[in-house]
Amino acid sequence: MWCVGSRSDAEFTDYFAGRVVPLRRFAYALCGDWHTADDLVQLTFVKLYQHWRRARPESLDAYTRRILVNAFLSHRRDRRRETVVAEPPDTPVPQVEPGGDTGLGRALRALPPRQRAVVVLRHLEDLSVAEVAELLGMAEGTVRSQTARAVDALRRALAPTKE
Repeated sequence: MWCVGSRSDAEFTDYFAGRVVPLRRFAYALCGDWHTADDLVQLTFVKLYQHWRRARPESLDAYTRRILVNAFLSHRRDRRRETVVAEPPDTPVPQVEPGGDTGLGRALRALPPRQRAVVVLRHLEDLSVAEVAELLGMAEGTVRSQTARAVDALRRALAPTKE
């Protein structure tokens, strides 16, 4: 199916069909919002399509995940530039996560973006420390320390409160 140098639109369509759902779940785990997850996945596939003919089949999933993580981190930086208004134009609909457990989702959203990315890649995508380090462009020791800090923060956030 993969031909070196001549990647077709049909191959891209097949790849999209097979990866859109898992990437959407991955994006949701990163950002905690289905609408933003959809936007991130759409941006990921647009960027992937732009480089489709040059992308190597053996590392296509890792390349796609990297595009998505970079889009998420850029989105987080861009959100800081938004302006706050006194009256919001719309009232948001309360979100309920699949499965009804909002505690973990809330705790994940409270993590800094890079820690959240490390936790999601390590524990939901089941990538090794080396793979996460390469994907995020950081040292393996940094991945381990960020994972430890994030897991510690999640444990504190999810621990039963003593009254």
